[in-house]
Amino acid sequence: MNDFDLDDEMDVSGPSEDDSFDTEKIREATRNILLAVGEDPEREGLRRTPTRVANMYGELLAGYTTDPDSIINGALFHVKYDEMVLVRDIEFYSMCEHHMLPFIGRAHVAYIPNGTVVGLSKIPRIVDMFARRLQVQERMTRQIADFIRDLLDPQGVAVVVEGLHLCMMMRGVKKHNARMTTSAMHGAFRANLATRQEFLDNISRGASALQI
Repeated sequence: MNDFDLDDEMDVSGPSEDDSFDTEKIREATRNILLAVGEDPEREGLRRTPTRVANMYGELLAGYTTDPDSIINGALFHVKYDEMVLVRDIEFYSMCEHHMLPFIGRAHVAYIPNGTVVGLSKIPRIVDMFARRLQVQERMTRQIADFIRDLLDPQGVAVVVEGLHLCMMMRGVKKHNARMTTSAMHGAFRANLATRQEFLDNISRGASALQI
């Protein structure tokens, strides 16, 4: 049995059971695109493409149906700690809302607790919740920072996101090495230059070049 046979026999029900995610409309739209570009949706390699594309969007855009409470799942802890908490180099994959092409990169998230900390694994999950939508990087950066601010009421929050955008690499200006950096700061990170600089120094220390 070859790879195509294995793929055809896999469960293709899709990851999203939410009523707002209409996989049938996505299948129909994908079939129409194939016809519009002169392809034959019935040829062997394309017969299951509409279903595969619908399932793919269910996964890539899962942030629309993600429940924030289920992400946090009660993982808030009262800890006497008032120094910076930083999670750096969080990989993310998102979709540009202008051309529906991917942009990928990494996020660096820091906060200064005010009596409450969140479980370590929750911060990458928060990033994913906002990344897995049709997005612009500027909005995504702000959403991550605002969510952590509202969740923890910390002394400060800082988020920096670095992204490579295929809509600029594959089409248009076709600049392969151009990358975008966005930031959002709240509280101490905005008001205190030394705190902000400590965060920026930490995320730049040992940083490797972002590439795909």
